[in-house]
Amino acid sequence: MKQNFLLLFLTTASLANLGNIQSFEADFKQNIVDDKNKTIAYYGHVKAMRPQYALWTYTKPIDKRVYILQNQAIIVEPELEQAIIKKIGNNFDFFQLIQHAQKLDKNRYLAHYNNTTFIIKTKGNTITSIAYKDEFENKVTIDFTHQIVNKKIDKKDFSPNIPDEYDLIRD
Repeated sequence: MKQNFLLLFLTTASLANLGNIQSFEADFKQNIVDDKNKTIAYYGHVKAMRPQYALWTYTKPIDKRVYILQNQAIIVEPELEQAIIKKIGNNFDFFQLIQHAQKLDKNRYLAHYNNTTFIIKTKGNTITSIAYKDEFENKVTIDFTHQIVNKKIDKKDFSPNIPDEYDLIRD
């Protein structure tokens, strides 16, 4: 599960000039392929900003929001009327991880974290996709479109709105 949260942060920057990247926003398509070659596709929008804030808004096939705040993830699932709060630690610097990714060729980079290998594809100064195997050996690919770098994002965008009637689960 920690690798999934790492991936959320990996999308927050372009590799070409990471030192100047303060925010990242894009639409995404996330494909997950299991060991039987069955594919599940998720669609949505991601916003992220330094130091470690992200909001993944899933729109298809389910409605779900995943908020990443420096040391926790909050997953709000309207269809289940629940919110899950998970600690993810506070000692990771994901921008540094990307900055130290190794260039494989003109448009591909390799990054390692917690026994997981990430392939990051770029076009110019923009991340176009990230691929890795999750903890269940599923192949995960996230393709980005309509990327915007350094757009001003209000920190309030990363504050979850959890209705009082939702079940609150602490993990």
